[in-house]
Amino acid sequence: MRVIELIHPYSKEQVPAEEIVLALGFFDGVHRAHQAVIKTAKELAVQQNRPLAVMTFDIHPAIVYRNVNQADFRYLSTVERKQELMADLGVDILYVVHFNDGFAKLAPQDFVDQYLVALHAKTVVAGFDYTYGKKDIANMQTLSTYAKDRFEIVTVAEHDYQGHKIGSTLIRENLDQGQVAAANELLSYVYQTTGEVVHGEARGRELGFPTANIESQKPERLPGIGIYAVRLLVRGQWYWGMASIGRNVTFHANNPVTVEINLLDFSADIYGEQVKVEWYQYLRGEVKFDSAEALIDQLHQDEADTRTYFEKLEAQH
Repeated sequence: MRVIELIHPYSKEQVPAEEIVLALGFFDGVHRAHQAVIKTAKELAVQQNRPLAVMTFDIHPAIVYRNVNQADFRYLSTVERKQELMADLGVDILYVVHFNDGFAKLAPQDFVDQYLVALHAKTVVAGFDYTYGKKDIANMQTLSTYAKDRFEIVTVAEHDYQGHKIGSTLIRENLDQGQVAAANELLSYVYQTTGEVVHGEARGRELGFPTANIESQKPERLPGIGIYAVRLLVRGQWYWGMASIGRNVTFHANNPVTVEINLLDFSADIYGEQVKVEWYQYLRGEVKFDSAEALIDQLHQDEADTRTYFEKLEAQH
């Protein structure tokens, strides 16, 4: 897959000359509904013998349009993660448009002329709620006015799950509530975050449950506070683990939230390693225990629950 970054105003030399099928969206999470858009576009690209291109943005449009603080925004999928997911879906070209002020101020007609027609799109595919400016004048219903018969328009209908519209907002809500299994259903894959293993207080080692403390260097959204069954990828190998997102309330008050993972059947030193974490199942909430012994008893139960979860999962597959 070829990744092309466009900074407005971009150079025409950056754009391949061939005609394309172009899918539009921000695609945070690349969830089931996003996949429906991309798969529809892929089918059309194959039929037309044209490359499939996808256009996304480097930051969420809300950061520019709604003055959301960029430092506080947490994504379901960073640009790097989107690249992985898009490649798996058979995308040939990924356009990453830098959402700067100049781009944000484009009139709908200018957007269509400079970012659809000028990219040589012969078919444009997007979800029913895609907008490219003020939603009352720049939506999928008005796109044909700006297209002026220069490309075909395909609108993908709403996708629902258990009576709710599948969307990034619902997935974020599920993650915030710790409902990672529900989020994974909407994504159609296991939610993933990344980070570096850093030094912590080593309290887990004292308790007999040494943990890898994971510090994120990317603006990724973590699940809510709680204990989870996870898998961790380090040095090319996946390991089962039980993860704690919380404040270590048994020993401290008002601690910052940390991510600590006890890996099962693992004892190597992995400080400084870059890792990936897959979030499978919420086990329980964070609890303030009366003693270290009571916490240790619970950790033994968490380990048993984690093993049972993954053993059942492996048996199903």
